Amino acid sequence: MEKLDLPPLGQGPAAAFARMPTGAKVFLILVGALLPLALIALFTTLQTTRSADEEARARLNAVVKESSGVLANVLANHVGELREGLAALERDRGDAPSCTRLAGAFASLSEGGTRFAITDGRGAVLCGQRLAITGVAVLKPGEVDAALVDKGLALRVGGQSGASATAYYPVAALATLGRPSGFVPEYGSALVKADGGSLTLRTLGDGPLTRRETMRAQLGVDDLILQMSMPGAPIASPLMIATVLLVLMWIAASAIGWFVVDRLLIRPLRRLRRVVRAYQPGEVIDPAFYGHLPAAEIRELGDTFRDISRTVQLHEADLAEGLVRQTRLTREVHHRVKNNLQVISSLINFHARGAKGPEASEAYASIQRRVDALAVVHRHHYAEMEENRGIELRPVIGELASNIRATAPPQAAGIGITLEVDPLLVTQDTAVAVAFLITEIVELAITCNPAAQVRISAKALPEGDRAVVRVSSPALVDSTELQTFLENRYSRVMTGLARQLRTQLHHDPLTGAYEASIAVNGRP
Repeated sequence: MEKLDLPPLGQGPAAAFARMPTGAKVFLILVGALLPLALIALFTTLQTTRSADEEARARLNAVVKESSGVLANVLANHVGELREGLAALERDRGDAPSCTRLAGAFASLSEGGTRFAITDGRGAVLCGQRLAITGVAVLKPGEVDAALVDKGLALRVGGQSGASATAYYPVAALATLGRPSGFVPEYGSALVKADGGSLTLRTLGDGPLTRRETMRAQLGVDDLILQMSMPGAPIASPLMIATVLLVLMWIAASAIGWFVVDRLLIRPLRRLRRVVRAYQPGEVIDPAFYGHLPAAEIRELGDTFRDISRTVQLHEADLAEGLVRQTRLTREVHHRVKNNLQVISSLINFHARGAKGPEASEAYASIQRRVDALAVVHRHHYAEMEENRGIELRPVIGELASNIRATAPPQAAGIGITLEVDPLLVTQDTAVAVAFLITEIVELAITCNPAAQVRISAKALPEGDRAVVRVSSPALVDSTELQTFLENRYSRVMTGLARQLRTQLHHDPLTGAYEASIAVNGRP
């Protein structure tokens, strides 16, 4: 079947969408149709998650305020106690009541490992217990320094002449102080300094989908900060379920849409296209392979193709039968024409035998040669009718030359005709005109010189659709006798035949050759 030349698609989104397969188009349409529902579900999930996050932040804010308040109060009181004890012991190294009062301030935390010490400028302990804290810088009088050391917090207050008061708080004691009261969900806490140091008091477990909320609060001692974290709204409950459902909904919608379109439309259409593409005239398209699943419209389309193919089959049969009748009629017509020409040739031959003089006999023979030329073309056309490619020029010219030699006058009995003809196919009209033209030129040559030798050639030109027919003979060299015969008898007929061939007849007076270009159908 012929393939239709469709105009090329343009550029832009519309053209790109038109070039997509049907399944991809349906998928995109379903995604666009379900997008509002997906946005609604996503908005609801975000709102739920935002509400849960706000609740978690409010709870964390309360916890941070409580824990930071407790720690800030304890540390502020201890700084004050250390400052007073350090000042009293600097005035009187033997001030036992001041040392006892300071020990009472730290007594509640001593079981958790909290220790304190007041040392003079030489490092001698004036009160408390010696602390093994290394890398401690000398402080100015009244200066407070909070250092995050290994496994705890070192709080120092500077005094006169290098004296200092130091308190050490282990991680466990700080975690106990910073623990919120009542039932508190899982949380994490740490002490952080502005210079980047940190001390973890309580670790918050992490998971692959853990979300956390974090807040900070200043403790008012040096640049010490309490940082606390609590789990945010869990992803596994509303957000994950909504997201998974959304993805599953899109996948299910696309899968269902593709299945419906593929089973009901695309596959049946592809099968129908293959059947129609493989269709040959005379066959009947059978859409029975569709089954009951395809769309009713496609089944109706298949039934329409089947009806059309049946109609074409009937028309093909009628045309084939009509062609057979036409071929038989044409063959009969050509057969009758050929028989009539043979009858005419026989009548001419019969009357030529009773002619009373050589001129009358020669006239009858000339007429018979022309009738034989027409009969040769009809006979070959009758033989080539089955293929209808055209008439082969080589056997026509060969048989024509034989007839001319057979009907030549007695004085031209020794005439020689040489042939050099390529295998060419021509139409019947061209074959008739060429046969008459060759007969006239050979007749002219015999009239001028009965013993002349004639050469007939037909050569194909490089173009492929043209050929040159050439008849040459020494008798056709320009002479007064030749011009006389042309003017009185042959010129008008030869010119008319050339006009019938839609060409010009060229004469070379020096070599005695006539040639003309004719149209050909090709080669056999």
